[in-house]
Amino acid sequence: MKITLTSEESVRLEPAAGPMTIEAPSPEQQYSPFHMLGSSLAYCTYSILASWASNAGIASDDIVVDVAWSFAEKPHRVGEMRVTFDWPALPAERRAAAQRVAKLCTVHATLSHSPTLTVAAAGAAAIAAPVAPVAPVAPRADALVERAAVAPRADGASASAVSGTPAAVPSPALAPGAEHTP
Repeated sequence: MKITLTSEESVRLEPAAGPMTIEAPSPEQQYSPFHMLGSSLAYCTYSILASWASNAGIASDDIVVDVAWSFAEKPHRVGEMRVTFDWPALPAERRAAAQRVAKLCTVHATLSHSPTLTVAAAGAAAIAAPVAPVAPVAPRADALVERAAVAPRADGASASAVSGTPAAVPSPALAPGAEHTP
């Protein structure tokens, strides 16, 4: 796969042999967080279309996905995203179905139905407050986004509240830079 930064507010994803690459028209152009967001939507859209094409018997090696965005203010954020795809091998009579399939991309669903976002500062205040153990939560069939809370266990390790398995998070009881190995 190849992701090309086509402007400060757009990316293109197209099939290419070898590992995924990210290209810019000039060395000065940065791969911004907004390019990352657009790239994730483009890659997800491509993946769902290619999977559908495989089941429908349609060649998918010529799908090109473009994602462009514009900003909104108060607060400053991405206010609109536009996904377009060019797919020469797609029969005209399958175009409407492909557009419906593209909307099944999980990133598309996440952006269409805002997830709950939380921000917490790690540090002394977070470590000082004891955290009660959390029972594992069974996934819901209707859940769009599965959230996991990571809480310290009694032995100083960290555990995921969803899976109950050790998480790859350094234990707050360890010295800075040290990692817990279960």
